[in-house]
Amino acid sequence: MKIGILGGGQLGRMLIQEALKYDDEFYTLDPAADAPCHNISYFTQGSFNDYETVLNFGKDKDVVTIEIEHVNADALAELENRGIKVVPNSNIIKTIQQKILQKQFYKAHDIPSPEFEVMDGSSDEIIMPLPFVQKMNTGGYDGKGVQVIRTAEDMKNLWTQDSVIEKLVDIDKELSVIVARNENGETKTFPVTEMVADPKLNLLDFNICPVLLSDEIEDQINFITEKFLNAINSPGLFAIELFLDKEGKVWVNETAPRLHNSGHQSQEGNANSQFEQMYRVVKNLPLADTDAIIYSGMLNLVGAEGYSGKVVYEGMEDVLRLPETYIHLYGKTETKPGRKMGHINVLAESREELMEKLVMVKSMVRVIAE
Repeated sequence: MKIGILGGGQLGRMLIQEALKYDDEFYTLDPAADAPCHNISYFTQGSFNDYETVLNFGKDKDVVTIEIEHVNADALAELENRGIKVVPNSNIIKTIQQKILQKQFYKAHDIPSPEFEVMDGSSDEIIMPLPFVQKMNTGGYDGKGVQVIRTAEDMKNLWTQDSVIEKLVDIDKELSVIVARNENGETKTFPVTEMVADPKLNLLDFNICPVLLSDEIEDQINFITEKFLNAINSPGLFAIELFLDKEGKVWVNETAPRLHNSGHQSQEGNANSQFEQMYRVVKNLPLADTDAIIYSGMLNLVGAEGYSGKVVYEGMEDVLRLPETYIHLYGKTETKPGRKMGHINVLAESREELMEKLVMVKSMVRVIAE
């Protein structure tokens, strides 16, 4: 099969790395000439936001998929009209890439998500009481395009663009569940992971799997995943980001219609990884076993503050000496503060051991520049 991927970043790179054991051709489209996929695929430099570029890229492929949601969904819809398979379909991509449509989708399908209102410039009045979260309608990810408005003084920072105003949840834990569905309607769900964010960068710092949850909380998550999988009407792999509040209630924060940072530990910690699963979804193959085989965690390798330029990984040789510790670099030659450059997966026999190892590994490595 000729498989086209919109986006040539690390998610596409790891998908291709996993799928190279099979017999397919991979094509990627990305605006950066040195994108992580440029040297492991048939690479086209160009914008995945441009209608004609996406149309020309996809017209001779057997299937087109994405590794970033900020793509031209109208071009994907036209490819579908021409008989090209698009996974996930253009309709669900268009719904998820706009926060307003995404929130309305949850409401329409009775999927628990924090109370919200739409700010679209048609009214100056915000009904939502402080504090609340503002999320830009389009373009936000990795902590960008999201801000918390806590006080009347903060109101001066309110963005004027179309956005969602959302009730602030009193968060106990941030969780993620990755679900998959193929064209035949078969579904699989990965074990729930806990996400621990870096408070300064608002990026994922650690990922931990499995999570010890009560039966009641597990039931809420199962309800959400079933509702979501029944509602999407599309094959695909989706990361559903969840809030567990301090009252024990689970809410959907948002969904990514693609591979996700919160599933990286599945490379060594699960019977099959999210990348294997995504390949099977794209090909409409039987879905893979997702069971956790051991405690696993992931640490993001992020560009250190104050360093920009040609990347240097400090302390990597010491990490390589550790047992059950696995380095994944993304092929990015230039680092800058906060840029995701790779990740390290760690395995352990218990959650306590896992956390100790993750904290230790984080203290050993720095991503700096020459």
